[in-house]
Amino acid sequence: MTNYIVLLRGINVSGQKIIRMPQLRAMLEALGFSEVSTYIQSGNIVLKSALPMSAEVAQIIKEGIYKTFGFDVPVLAKTLPELEEIIKRSPFRALDRSESKKWYYVLLQETPKRELIKSLQQEKFPNEQFTIATNCVYLSCDLGYGKTKCDNNFFENKLKVSATTRNHRTMMKLLEMGKQISKQ
Repeated sequence: MTNYIVLLRGINVSGQKIIRMPQLRAMLEALGFSEVSTYIQSGNIVLKSALPMSAEVAQIIKEGIYKTFGFDVPVLAKTLPELEEIIKRSPFRALDRSESKKWYYVLLQETPKRELIKSLQQEKFPNEQFTIATNCVYLSCDLGYGKTKCDNNFFENKLKVSATTRNHRTMMKLLEMGKQISKQ
């Protein structure tokens, strides 16, 4: 069994695409996933699966959400080691931990084209820093994510890939939850 961290994009935001977590967990269990747990209401899931590929897990969940709730929702699945590696590679981890409220992970569905990465790396924004990796954009927002120009839609438009964003605290909680189900 493989531990997966699954991220849904755009549910339970501003009264749109409402999915209650108990119903989501029940749907996932009915699809054959085990040790299913959720974190907050915005589509953060930790589960176990016999499926060996993250993309297959994401596709099954995407189809399940559409059949059960009627919503087309972007779904991103990462194995626990993949999530650990993403967090480990953050260029901000070496900075003062008190700054971690400013750190965000824009998780990319696929690797963007090299020319799009190069073009975006030339852009600079006051109070915002970002580093683009193959599967994640590491973002630091001095004024907070609510005031950033470099939001999820910005990176999707510039890099031409689907993405979902989580703050550092959520990423650390998902890592902890993923490790917890490893022990079960």
